[in-house]
Amino acid sequence: MATFQSLPGFRDFYPDDFARRKHICDLWRRTAHAFGFAEYDAPVLEPLELYKAKSGDEVEGQLFSFTDKGGREVALRPEMTPTVCRLVGAKANALKRPIKWFNIGEFYRYERMQKGRGRSFFQLNADIFGEPGPEAEIELIALLVQSLCAFGLTEQDFYIRLSDRNLWFYYLEALGLDGSRVREMLVAVDKHEKYGDDAFKGYVEQFGPLDAGLKAKVLGFLQIKSFAALEQMFASLQSDKLPARLADWKKLLGGLDAMGLTRFVEVDLGVVRGLAYYTGFVFEAFDRKGELRALAGGGRYDDLVEKLGGPALPAVGFAIGDVTTGLLLEQRGLMPNFIQAPDVYCVIGGDAARRAAFADIHALRAAGRRVDYPMKEVAFGKQFKAAADSGAKLALIYGDDELAKGVVKIRDLSDRTEREVPRDQAQAAVRDYFSA
Repeated sequence: MATFQSLPGFRDFYPDDFARRKHICDLWRRTAHAFGFAEYDAPVLEPLELYKAKSGDEVEGQLFSFTDKGGREVALRPEMTPTVCRLVGAKANALKRPIKWFNIGEFYRYERMQKGRGRSFFQLNADIFGEPGPEAEIELIALLVQSLCAFGLTEQDFYIRLSDRNLWFYYLEALGLDGSRVREMLVAVDKHEKYGDDAFKGYVEQFGPLDAGLKAKVLGFLQIKSFAALEQMFASLQSDKLPARLADWKKLLGGLDAMGLTRFVEVDLGVVRGLAYYTGFVFEAFDRKGELRALAGGGRYDDLVEKLGGPALPAVGFAIGDVTTGLLLEQRGLMPNFIQAPDVYCVIGGDAARRAAFADIHALRAAGRRVDYPMKEVAFGKQFKAAADSGAKLALIYGDDELAKGVVKIRDLSDRTEREVPRDQAQAAVRDYFSA
């Protein structure tokens, strides 16, 4: 007989695994709410056209796409940005700005599996629409930092690499590259950290041999690791766009400094993000030891809402995944041990005692207490062992003697002390125990 298993790259969440995932998502949700973000959701299945040429060639090649029974070309969502732009664009005029939204959902990409990467994963997505200045980046980077610090992580565990696609455009244009060459060069820059000089092959294939001087200047720009170095680099370049852009950098870094977050942030022009829609500041989070792939990534995408049929609307967002976050927490010893334990375990005698116990069991559950009991009648000794093994804090004992006396015996399973209370006071006794 065939044994069925989950598909490659997809995860089963047994109770302990689900508890770990829920822990991550709960802290993300709590943090986003603390920052004033409103939660939304949307279908996991979208029109294929939503992602074509919007997310970039890499993501388009990883889509789970097919033709549905109505003849429509559809895809499981690989990311949330096109979807949230669709939602915001449809009701932009009715939404109060700035629009601060977040989502925690499941996403799908058919890609090569490796440590920290599967074909199904959960993400926190946070976006701000309607704010054109770096104030939006300040808010989102602060949220990203706190989304990791909420687990007990510190600047010793992770950092954020901050870059700027606009500066790359200005710099490459100043070096004489036209728009198509700039875009292809940014593709190479995005791949350089992983592939080295091989990252330039696409540029060479499209535009011919790469001038050694140009290559040296591009690699030099990649090495910039501070705002002071940025200012020095641009001091000799003539561009009417640079002063305003450097002022944006000062505002962004100044805001992060005022929040006490500069210890988490490093200027790094090697980050440009591969998705086609980014237009300005971009950033990625990494673990300090460099053992994991990127923890999170995001940036500004001011043109995407309009490209998807909505009004012109500035936007910034980021996403952080559960897989790498979970791995980092495990490595740092910050993932709690989750105990699937009831609060109360009821030890029950015969049929009459069972009927009496059921009334209390249902009332306690309705009040929010987690209560368990043996579904079938078994010996008291086995029930007491089950109560101890369950991890419950209290045992309520409904035996024939207790039933005859009109009482319930309460045993504290931590120290095995017992006391009797009248039946009609059992629920109050349990409530008082857990509120003490």
